[in-house]
Amino acid sequence: MFKYFVRPVLLGVASLFLAGCSDANNKPLSIDFSADSSKIVFSHIDPRGLLELQGLKNRDSVLQDLISVLQTPSEKDSVIREEAIPGTISVADSNLVFSPIQPFVKGREYLVITHLNIQFAKPEEIVKGKLSYTIKPQQKVLNR
Repeated sequence: MFKYFVRPVLLGVASLFLAGCSDANNKPLSIDFSADSSKIVFSHIDPRGLLELQGLKNRDSVLQDLISVLQTPSEKDSVIREEAIPGTISVADSNLVFSPIQPFVKGREYLVITHLNIQFAKPEEIVKGKLSYTIKPQQKVLNR
């Protein structure tokens, strides 16, 4: 009786443990200006998501939905209104690059909103029962 009860329980626990150990990219998404501050670089993207983006036919429209760059008013210059910055998004080997049509202005703040690497819940949140019913985009303010 002991064999028939303990063995399935141990196998179940071991399989859950192995399923929890994934090869996922645990680094957070990095959103920063390039070295010359002329572009915005998105790195540490989930490899599976990046592979899907590279294989899309209508890549431009999907990428425009995933990434938004807004010029925001700052404490120094409140005359500026919040508006979207038009640009192109290119997919490289391991990152995405946003290139604005007009160059970024020095001293201004830019709000980057993206849905890259977004999950409904992390594995530890699922175990604790803290599931989210909405997807919250990642936001970062960059100062040029």
